Amino acid sequence: MLSFKDVTEINKCFVEGRVVNPGALDYVVKTQSRSKNWLRTAALFTRAIIVDHVFEDGNKRTAGAVLMFIMEFNRIKYLPEEIPEIVVSILTKNLTDIREIERCIKHGIR
Repeated sequence: MLSFKDVTEINKCFVEGRVVNPGALDYVVKTQSRSKNWLRTAALFTRAIIVDHVFEDGNKRTAGAVLMFIMEFNRIKYLPEEIPEIVVSILTKNLTDIREIERCIKHGIR
């Protein structure tokens, strides 16, 4: 689905695309192929990008864009204006557990 380069290119839409934690992004890119669950994949990418700070800058915006891409790819209905609220909620609640991030995403798109 999403490659390391794809996510880096998404970040370049906002800032320079400078990766500072390549291991976190590499892990989730490899892990996504084993999961057929869009919500798990979205949570893994979101966590890697905003919790593990994959990029030097633009992590929140990149996480939101990746989240929207995953939902559109899987034909999940959502309101675009809710995406920033989901990302901020994950940050303000200091969520790091994948299941909690999944719940936050699922609750945010209803």
